[in-house]
Amino acid sequence: MNAISAQMLLLKCQGDEIWPREVCLAAGVPPIWIDELVEQYESGFDTDQNTIYKDGRVINQFQGVSDLLLAYKLADYIGIDWQNVTRHIVCRSAKVTALKEALDEL
Repeated sequence: MNAISAQMLLLKCQGDEIWPREVCLAAGVPPIWIDELVEQYESGFDTDQNTIYKDGRVINQFQGVSDLLLAYKLADYIGIDWQNVTRHIVCRSAKVTALKEALDEL
C-alpha cells in the first residue's frame, strides 16, 4: 500500500460500517492489517446505532473490520495524528469526517 492508495481507502470509510474480510481484501487493505483489526461484533439492541444490519436485516453477530478502526490505521499510515484530530469528537462518522478533512492539510 502506498500513501495515495491509503488516502483513497480512507475516503471510502464512513465510521459506522463493519467490512467483511473479502471487502477489505478487494479494497486493498493489507492482510496483516485485516488480521490485526478483525473482530467478532455483536449487535446491541439498545439503540439503532449499536445494531448490526446485513442486507437490511438485523443480525446478532458479524465478523469483520470496523471502518473506524481502519480509518485510524490509514490515518496513522498517512501521517495524520488521528488521536489529536478526533480527540473531542464523539460520533464515529464525525471522527472519520475529521480525518478526511485532515487530508487537505497534508
